[in-house]
Amino acid sequence: MTRKIIKNRDELAKKIEELKKQGKRIVLTNGGFNLLHVGHIRSLIDAKKHGDILVVAVNSDTSLKKLKGDDYPIIPEEERIEILAALECIDFLTIFPESTVDNLLLKLKPHVHAKGTDYSKETILERETVLSYGGETAIVGDPKDHSSSNIIDIIRNRK
Repeated sequence: MTRKIIKNRDELAKKIEELKKQGKRIVLTNGGFNLLHVGHIRSLIDAKKHGDILVVAVNSDTSLKKLKGDDYPIIPEEERIEILAALECIDFLTIFPESTVDNLLLKLKPHVHAKGTDYSKETILERETVLSYGGETAIVGDPKDHSSSNIIDIIRNRK
């Protein structure tokens, strides 16, 4: 399971390049995955359908805190990637400290960058980066009816 987790970008890029040479289609998706829920699972399974190899980039604790506030993350990054590594649909995992995955996309140049249905192809933050190297974007998963934030709010408001 831990063989799926590759934190070193150069090592991951080398592995991805080898897979591309074998004719494999690479898909990258990213997110915080703060509390894993059914929306995440559906999105990950759908993302995998767009290629042969699914790489999942997980926001670091620091980047998640910057994006979501001081109450985040609920689950530390090491535990979040360990949980995700147990999923069959994921081939590789890495952590990224930035607020977007632009740098990682430029390093790996996956064929597809997949994002959830809370985005459109036009609103994906990294869209121009993906287009710059000839990649494509895909919207994956079911309607955004689930979120870690909503689950956290429900738990906080229970008495």
